Formats: sequence, structure tokens, C-alpha cells
Amino acid sequence: MVVEVGFVIVPLIYYVEFKGMHSMHTSIRILALASLAFLAACSSHAPITEPVPAPRSTAAVFDPTADDVLFRAIGLVGTPYVWGGNTPSSGFDCSGLIKFVYNDAAGIHLPRTTAQMMQMQGKYVARNKLRSGDIVFFSTAGHGRVSHAGIYVGEGRFVHAPSSGGTVRLDSVDSKYWNKAYLQATRVLNAETLVVNP
Repeated sequence: MVVEVGFVIVPLIYYVEFKGMHSMHTSIRILALASLAFLAACSSHAPITEPVPAPRSTAAVFDPTADDVLFRAIGLVGTPYVWGGNTPSSGFDCSGLIKFVYNDAAGIHLPRTTAQMMQMQGKYVARNKLRSGDIVFFSTAGHGRVSHAGIYVGEGRFVHAPSSGGTVRLDSVDSKYWNKAYLQATRVLNAETLVVNP
């Protein structure tokens, strides 16, 4: 008798009972054969489907240029603040620090002032998407216009030259003062040159 695979288990057992075969041994034997037929059907050729592409990584690829920006900025921590300064030997103001780091580490020539930097072409970056190398802008006077900037280095911190009498230092963008003054961030390095360092 030929029975379709989809109807093997239950209909075959009912067929055996209706024919008057009540022996437990025969029922077990038929049930075992039906199970084998069902399992054989499971091992038959699967339908052809399109290959599924491997998932793409969401992490950016490591790039030495972004790494150089990150380490160059951190390496200048402790350099004196000097208004109008733009070299390690003369000291830095905030925009002078950013301009120097990008030029020295990445060969990127940025504008000289924070207002010009904020207006330059670059990708606007949401605060929760900051990555190392992004330029963060602040309004320290509370009037909504940019007056300060730094380089985001990851883990909620940025390097900047904060004020007269101070030095280049690391601060948290989430501290009470900087959180209140935060305006926006711009990504100068494109997506392929970013180091993921949240």
C-alpha cells in the first residue's frame, strides 16, 4: 500500500484498526514504519531558497587617521591655554587646539574660529551617536551662539582648551556645566575613518 507522507502517522494507524488487526505487536510495527517514513520525508531535498547574506558589522573599521586624531588630542593635555594660541609651543585656545590636531594628525585644514568650524560642511551628529574625533560645540555664555569647542575622545569625554590660566584638559560632556552649554557636534572624518569608542 502506498500512503502519502503527509498522511502517514494517524491515517495509517486508523487503517490498521479498521481492517481488524488488533495485535499490539502489529500496531507497534506499523507505527515504527510510519515514523521511519515520516523521518525519511524530513531528510529529503529541502526547497531551494536564496542564500542569506552574512550580517554586516555595525562597527566602523579601525583607521589609523582617526586614531592619530584621538591620541594627538589626548597627548596635548596639560599644554597651557593662550588666547589666539595654535601650537604646542605657544599654547592653545579652543579652536587653535582643534585646528592644530586635525592638521597635524590628519592633514585636514579647518577654519580658525569656533563659529567658522560650526558652519563648515560636515555631518551633524546626534549627541547619542558621538564618536571619537567628532567636534563638539558649546555656548558657554548662555546666549545660544557657539563660544567654545573641543574634540570628543570617547566614553563621554572631550579634550579642549577651556580658559585663561588653565591648560588643555579632558572633561565630561555630561557634567552639569558642559551638559547645559552643549549645542551640537560635527563629524569631520567620514564614516570610514572613525574609530568606534563610545
